[in-house]
Amino acid sequence: MISKGKEFFAALSDLEREKGISEEVFLEALSTALASAYKKQFLDDVTGNVEVKLNPEKETIRFFLTRTVVDSEEIADGEISLADAQAIKKSAKVGDVLTEEFKPKDFSRIAAQTAKQVILQKIHETERDNTLSEFSDKEGELMSGLVRKVDARNVYVEIGKGQIEGLMLPQDQVPGEKYLVGDKVKVYVKRVKSGGRNAQVLVSRAAPGLVKRLFEEEVPEIKAGTVVVKGIAREPGHRTKMAIVSEDPRIDAVGACVGNKGARVNAVVQELGGEKIDIILWSENPLEFIAKALSPAAVLSVTQMNEKSAIAVVPDDKLSLAIGRDGQNARLAARLTGWKIDVKSESAAAKLDLSAPAQGEAPAAEE
Repeated sequence: MISKGKEFFAALSDLEREKGISEEVFLEALSTALASAYKKQFLDDVTGNVEVKLNPEKETIRFFLTRTVVDSEEIADGEISLADAQAIKKSAKVGDVLTEEFKPKDFSRIAAQTAKQVILQKIHETERDNTLSEFSDKEGELMSGLVRKVDARNVYVEIGKGQIEGLMLPQDQVPGEKYLVGDKVKVYVKRVKSGGRNAQVLVSRAAPGLVKRLFEEEVPEIKAGTVVVKGIAREPGHRTKMAIVSEDPRIDAVGACVGNKGARVNAVVQELGGEKIDIILWSENPLEFIAKALSPAAVLSVTQMNEKSAIAVVPDDKLSLAIGRDGQNARLAARLTGWKIDVKSESAAAKLDLSAPAQGEAPAAEE
């Protein structure tokens, strides 16, 4: 390859045209790789830093050895004694960096192999980055994919027309869901990181955004913006609470999301493997919103105790329903509303004089 610079640089020009990869990018990577390969192969013969300079205009590939001049009998790698340096260059002095050109011996095979590896790597990186750049505006979108690989922790999903690989980390997988190679799945594009070796598309089945995008597919009113999703609180695989509202009084926001005989919400539930979904009508009155968020439990009243903290009172026989298994229902309601919610039974509230409506208190609105 060293003696056939003309053919080599012509090949680089062809790659630049065909793959859209800058010749400069190739040359920089190749110079570094050739220097490293030579030093690795001929480590015993090389005492200095190897530099490779490629000149496409002159179609030359030149090798140089650089060493620092030192006044010492003990010479480290990358150094040369003052006496030896002055034998090469009379004006050399301590501290100078001496650069000598040399012709590499028996290096054609290694150079050709190295060039091939660098070129293939750059082609792969560039094609990957180009594909990733097409995904830069896909963050927050819903995409269909195919499970291509599953290891001990991660799931790899092939998505998009470019068949790029999306990475689903453990925290983005739904507890209880099984992912098998060949499965078709819908995923939420959580994040696109492009550039360099760490370029990747992170996808999720656990993100709240997945629920929103699924409803957009099923509910034209959400897609059109006449019904707005105000917030989503989710514990993947178990339960989701979604708050919605419409500024158009003619539109039944909850009914639009539920669909005829529950068809729309059931389609989303099926995609989520049976995950329960509570559709909550948002209210600008935070206390009324809290009452609705504790659905499916009936709430008698909600009293604000201090900033972002309230007590919700429920019938004695609905206390466990309001709190939910392991506190899940109350926990999701708190996340959805952004308030700290203390749920109490009617009899317990009576002892605190909270059973009857009072100032700063809102009864639950009808569902």
